[in-house]
Amino acid sequence: MSTEAHHTLSKIDSAVQGLELSSSPPEKKGHRRASSSVTGVYNINDLEAEGKELLIAKETQKLNWRINKSPTTIDDKEYLKKMLTTPPVKKIDLHFPLGLEVTARNLKGVTIKDACDAIYKQYRKKADDELENPVLAGFEWDKEESWTRLIVHCKKEGAAHPTKKSKKSKDDKAAEDL
Repeated sequence: MSTEAHHTLSKIDSAVQGLELSSSPPEKKGHRRASSSVTGVYNINDLEAEGKELLIAKETQKLNWRINKSPTTIDDKEYLKKMLTTPPVKKIDLHFPLGLEVTARNLKGVTIKDACDAIYKQYRKKADDELENPVLAGFEWDKEESWTRLIVHCKKEGAAHPTKKSKKSKDDKAAEDL
């Protein structure tokens, strides 16, 4: 019986079996996709070539964010969703006065959060006392120095957070007195 089974089996190469051999070379595929960018989001170099001016979101000055803390610690989450520049750009270099440069990237337009993430990535391992100016003060665009980058300004301390006083109605106060 084992001799019969041995004769019916034949050697099969699974890498070749079932494929048709064709003489034409395989077709070359293009890139995976043409672009994942959004209309209205520019390449910073194109803006420089066109001479379009950049405006920086003023909200960056109100963040009072420590650059060695996660951007998720920022109180006002709505600020993080705003575009860093107008018109929006796909990437921008952020230059610190001491020479460090980081790049914020987002094909849908660099947001304030993208910029904070790029900065945080560089400073997350630093302690507060290691940083001379640990609080983000804002960004500056100096087209004479460099069209394609923003200068990052930091300060020693953030502004004191305003204390919120709870406003209670007369009914609530009366209920507390009982």
